[in-house]
Amino acid sequence: MNFIYEMPAEMLKECDKKGTVERFEYESRVYEENDETGKPKTVSADSAEKLQKGAWVYIPYGYDSSKKYDVLYLMHGGGVNEDWWFKMFPDTVTILDNMFAKGLCRPCIIVTPTFYRNAKDKENGGINEARPEQFKDELRKDLIPAIEKKYSTYAAGNVSEENLIATRNHRAFAGLSLGSMTTYRAAFYNNFDLFSWYGPFSGCCGPFGDHEKEVSRICKTLSDAKEKDLNLDYLFCCNGDKDIAFEEHKDIMEKTLKKCPELVPGKNYDFYLIPGGVHDMKAWQLDLYHALQIFFKL
Repeated sequence: MNFIYEMPAEMLKECDKKGTVERFEYESRVYEENDETGKPKTVSADSAEKLQKGAWVYIPYGYDSSKKYDVLYLMHGGGVNEDWWFKMFPDTVTILDNMFAKGLCRPCIIVTPTFYRNAKDKENGGINEARPEQFKDELRKDLIPAIEKKYSTYAAGNVSEENLIATRNHRAFAGLSLGSMTTYRAAFYNNFDLFSWYGPFSGCCGPFGDHEKEVSRICKTLSDAKEKDLNLDYLFCCNGDKDIAFEEHKDIMEKTLKKCPELVPGKNYDFYLIPGGVHDMKAWQLDLYHALQIFFKL
């Protein structure tokens, strides 16, 4: 596709065919805690602390429960919450309305959850780099089943693990900043059997991460998936070249391309680079604009 670097003005005009954004509440659990040494440990479902969680769900104009819709799970960054994409930046909704109305991509359901456990966790944790990976169990066991039981997705209400795996080509995960890290750690590394489309927007491991470890994890994930006949439809990496997360993201993906034959530029991989782009919503909305024109092309 042809990349652009400025959001078209027509995407920001109010659209007659408006989608709706509604609140979605679900129950989750704390599946992983830190032990006395600070290392994470798994908690059994029976003893796990119960949590009431919330997300926002964008439902496209003309939603018809007799039809099936693809789903994008879209994550925020550090220090904010599920309000980010749609409530703090309502022009994101306007962009989506226009994209679907103009037929730029297939209408889909978009879910914006949070990796924080509650408001206190967000306030105390801030930029907590443990949360992106710890979100993996909530994503798999609680959020996806709850969403895809209620809404008309390709799972068709059957949220058994077997069926969620069978419908993975109709499910994507993307996120910005710490949400980009969540895309790699919660969705790609740990739930590859549930997603086939990925959009990490701004970074992979943060400023203190181990680049070689990330390269190894990406390569192993794709190698293991190939043995299980699980395809990667697309890994659409994005970054501005003036973004604080650019250098680490660029370095990791360049090294990965040299070691991972399963990743093929132009076929199932791209790195969308915004000249002069920084760590801000203007860039992330452009990332989303392009990602939606790539995702779910079956």
